[in-house]
Amino acid sequence: MTSLVNVMDGLTTRGELVEMMAGGVVRCLACAHRCKIKPGARGVCKVRFNDGGELRVPWGYVAGLQADPIEKKPFSHFLPGATALTFGMLGCDFHCGYCQNWLTSQALRDPAAEVAGNLLRKISPQEVVKAAKRVGAEVVVSSYNEPLITIEWAAAIFKEAVSAGLKCAFVSNGYATPQALAYLAPTLAAYKVDLKSMQARNYRALGGVLQNVLDTIQLAHELGLWVEVVTLLVPGFNDSLEELFAMARFIRSVSADIPWHVTAFHPDYKMTSPGRTPAETLVQAAEVGKEAGLQYVYAGNLPGRVEEYEDTHCPTCGKVLVRRRGYMVNDYRISPAGTCPGCGTKIAGIWPKSTILTKNSTQKYPYPLY
Repeated sequence: MTSLVNVMDGLTTRGELVEMMAGGVVRCLACAHRCKIKPGARGVCKVRFNDGGELRVPWGYVAGLQADPIEKKPFSHFLPGATALTFGMLGCDFHCGYCQNWLTSQALRDPAAEVAGNLLRKISPQEVVKAAKRVGAEVVVSSYNEPLITIEWAAAIFKEAVSAGLKCAFVSNGYATPQALAYLAPTLAAYKVDLKSMQARNYRALGGVLQNVLDTIQLAHELGLWVEVVTLLVPGFNDSLEELFAMARFIRSVSADIPWHVTAFHPDYKMTSPGRTPAETLVQAAEVGKEAGLQYVYAGNLPGRVEEYEDTHCPTCGKVLVRRRGYMVNDYRISPAGTCPGCGTKIAGIWPKSTILTKNSTQKYPYPLY
């Protein structure tokens, strides 16, 4: 056992998303692995474990706490221009070779991530919400690692946040269970899901099953959560026209109003090749999304190089409603009723009450809290 394991095991509480089984075995229901964990063993994520017949789960710390624009998550139809206080813990239920947050996500799995223990800070849910209020955040977000595996901690923070008048969001790989979504639904407003591929073999390589992610997108939408989908386009992995059309058609089958973000890969962690995703690939993918019938498609990570796909347009009259450059909102024209001021079309999303919102054009980001 490493010193990081000892520290993290001391920062746990009794899990709530669990099924008790014979012989002291527990079945964890936080993610779609649905791990059957024997006493003394750990789940796939490594951070949820069976201690004498009791499921222990992460609690009482953050490994990251930072204020930045909601557009960075990315969300484009959820309170544009809002400040989001984002918190994260350690661990993940996938092992993506190109993970850009691998230092926190692969803790307890990759010895090179042992130094992530230096990031841990003890904190209470109430203190997280106080920090959000202090920096003027309108949203509290669980991200950085996979939030499903630390779901009880997120739910406790979200309960405090909602009581304080804030909205809450998840930035997740979408490997949820129906039980996890039902557990979150009372306090969660928005759910960003990574759709990494439409090929089952690709998901197996990353540590999951494609259908479970597709089911999460469908069910989250049915539960009334605001859903946005993001695909990191990795050259040669998931960027063929056939696969792009498959992803876009699936999202369209759930709802044409779900925004689809296609973002640029850069070499990281264990995947040092291929090279970066060209801007032309992002634009082509966005055009595929539009052709498949999606109303709102965005290309990210390459500010100023993806034509009109940083902005929000009215799907009826084409008027630019939210103009962006990178993570900054430069102009905002959606009415307080959530409609296009030009033609009156209802624009899907969760919108602020002000008609012009340019706060984060001048505010300095990111704003680390420690």
